[in-house]
Amino acid sequence: MKIWNAVKIALVSIRLHKMRSALTMLGIIIGVAAVIVMVAIGSGARVEISRQIAGVGSNLLLVLPGTTTSGGLRMGLGTAPTLTDGDAQAITEEISSVRYVAPYWGEAAQVVYGNRNWSTIVHGTLPEVQWVRNYDLISGRFFTDAEVNRAARVCVMGDTVARELFGSQNPVGQIIRIQKMPFTVVGHLVPKGRTTHGRDQDDVILVPLSTAQKRLFGSTLPGVVKFIMVQATSAATLKQAETEIDRLLTQRHHLRPGQEKDFSIRNLTELLSAQQETARTMSWLLRSIAFVSLVVGGIGIMNIMLVSVTERTREVGIRMAIGARSRDILGQFLIEAVVLSSVGGLIGIAAGIATAHIMAYITQWPLMISIPTLIGSFLIAGAVGVFFGFYPARKAAQLNPIEALRYE
Repeated sequence: MKIWNAVKIALVSIRLHKMRSALTMLGIIIGVAAVIVMVAIGSGARVEISRQIAGVGSNLLLVLPGTTTSGGLRMGLGTAPTLTDGDAQAITEEISSVRYVAPYWGEAAQVVYGNRNWSTIVHGTLPEVQWVRNYDLISGRFFTDAEVNRAARVCVMGDTVARELFGSQNPVGQIIRIQKMPFTVVGHLVPKGRTTHGRDQDDVILVPLSTAQKRLFGSTLPGVVKFIMVQATSAATLKQAETEIDRLLTQRHHLRPGQEKDFSIRNLTELLSAQQETARTMSWLLRSIAFVSLVVGGIGIMNIMLVSVTERTREVGIRMAIGARSRDILGQFLIEAVVLSSVGGLIGIAAGIATAHIMAYITQWPLMISIPTLIGSFLIAGAVGVFFGFYPARKAAQLNPIEALRYE
């Protein structure tokens, strides 16, 4: 009952000094809210990046063609036609650390169905792309090796294209026109969402590689591809696969020692993992800032409690004169500090949840707010009150009753 009375006295004190109490709690409110927002958004960011890693595929290498030079200006990677489907086949057949290989050839094209049309990316590739990129199907199937061999006019459609052309209708079995050429939709891909750079992975149509090369876009050089995606057998063999592909393509392209290579290899899994590590580091950095805010809030509580002790010196003297012990005075002021920080913690939790929802809406990342995080934030706020309220409470408990009664 004594504890409850102390709590009621603390609440009355907060109510009597609303502005002072609000300013005192501000640091705690900001600190607790920041902890919740950082944990929610940081965890959500890691989940989103993990989802994107899974969406892109695991253990992936991207082989890009070399550069071209025009008027003395180097045009960048991918501008020279130096990769062929023969390179892709050689990688498949000669490198044991590689599981699947998917060469790509394609570009943007206008797609038409009935009175609807949509501009999208049309990629010519092989059936292995479904395992390289971890594609799943809502309905239908992937095109087959036989359809690649005869350059069949079939396609697998991403969800964004399907939605724009067909709405809620199932596109499988329908006839669309790509570059005015009829294609039968044989598959509808499960949505993958956007990449970390904002590119829509579902705004795509996949067709057989030979169809893209011979029927849709043509090629000045037979068999040329724009890039090759390679999946290693495991994460452990990823570096080995990268080294062996580099050696193989160097031999196939007849490059001499010291000669500039006409291709480059990028480790996509490593790049995405680095982004995940960066998100984790930023999360911890922002948590550190939130911790500093809590410390500042705790110092504010200590300061205001010292002021309160000075203001209530005579009250302390009267209580001691009628029998209150030092531990009673210590408990009273300590409870007031804890109540102050706990109320700030509750307000901070509410503010943190609201802010986290707003941030999740803006970034379109999943929101990860857990009950342990909320409970932990509240307990931290209470601990701040105990830690920073102890010194003022102890100072009040050590007052001399006679001197306290004489205080004006």
